[in-house]
Amino acid sequence: MNATTANPCRFDTICIFEDTKASQLNPLALTRPVYELRCGLSSLKEKLLKNFPTASVSLHCRDYLAATISEQNPGVLVNKINSDACLFFNGRVLINSALRNKIIGTDSECIYFCGDEIVAAFLKKEKSRKVELGRLLDFNSPTFSEVERIEVDAGFISYPWDLVNQNSAEIVSDFSFLAKGGEIHGQIHASVTLLNRQKIYIDTNSKIHPGVVLDAEFGPIYIGRNVTVMSNSVIAGPVYVGDNSVVKIGSKIYKGTSIGEMCKVGGEVAESIIHSFSNKQHDGFLGHAYLGQWVNLGAATNNSDLKNNYASVQVAINGEKVDSGSMFVGLFMGDHSKTAIHTSFNTGSVVGVMSNVFGPFFPPLFLSSFSWGGSESLKVHDFDRALGTAKRVMARRNVEMSAGDEAVLRKVYELTQHERLAF
Repeated sequence: MNATTANPCRFDTICIFEDTKASQLNPLALTRPVYELRCGLSSLKEKLLKNFPTASVSLHCRDYLAATISEQNPGVLVNKINSDACLFFNGRVLINSALRNKIIGTDSECIYFCGDEIVAAFLKKEKSRKVELGRLLDFNSPTFSEVERIEVDAGFISYPWDLVNQNSAEIVSDFSFLAKGGEIHGQIHASVTLLNRQKIYIDTNSKIHPGVVLDAEFGPIYIGRNVTVMSNSVIAGPVYVGDNSVVKIGSKIYKGTSIGEMCKVGGEVAESIIHSFSNKQHDGFLGHAYLGQWVNLGAATNNSDLKNNYASVQVAINGEKVDSGSMFVGLFMGDHSKTAIHTSFNTGSVVGVMSNVFGPFFPPLFLSSFSWGGSESLKVHDFDRALGTAKRVMARRNVEMSAGDEAVLRKVYELTQHERLAF
């Protein structure tokens, strides 16, 4: 796939939408649309837009997210469509060139399916106006029963662990799409070791300190702008490190890891995604995990990602145990959550939004949003206190919490209140 591939659009607009399975990606999707989740070098939304570069964009999301999504995407229509022909594309889909080419290849209205999953729907003016924006979309409704259905092959992100399991392959794919391998624009100390240099990209103003090893023999390494990789760290690709992030002294970053913008990361990290603005600065293991934004892990925080009996890991999603089908599943933590020093998580643990986790033993496998405590006791993390802490944390990075962001957090508190009844 070439980054300059033209798009012979038969539609005016692409509307990236959330479907009825969005909640399966909680707690990560409580504070953002599913298409803003990261996998590889970018979000799911960014991957879609690269494949349809000439189309106008409309974003569909749950109503309570609309204000903040509008703030983050100025000039983009949110929960509105102004088009005579629109391609509605499921935000949980991992796009590739074969799927893109299949979808742009016909001019008639149709709905694309993969098994029982809706991939996309191409609708013209009359039908597109019947789409009820602001709610989770389901093109199986009687309104669209007469629209032609076409079966296609597509990959979906259905649960949090899918993002982690697909991350290595997506780093490789995204790196290839950019076609920037071998470009070194930052400062590298003479003692730095580069293995397979043609699969390494280092952007401007980044600094790689003495004794660092960048090993791209088994996958590419992409280091963004203004990144600092401190002395004696080892990064073994495929790995992505986003703009303005810091990899601390002696870090061990293994394959399948994506570190977003403005993060500080140390210790041992393997096959994990750290969304952005989050810190895991100290020694401790993070594996097969996804951390949301503004997360802070205390020193010596660890998570297990493999059960001693090597069984498939079950994960609590919306109050139900779901079999991941994988032996390797780590920790999934929502935005603004924190851990105390020496916190340890069991395999397949889930922590919601704005929780503060501490205590000498393993906390429960599922901790609701706005939890305070751990194995010994749990209580509700007072909303106003949690909000005050979040604002102070953001201010330290010169980021001001917007009215839209605050409204989202208040809504999440309401939506998850039933999970805290046991407290």
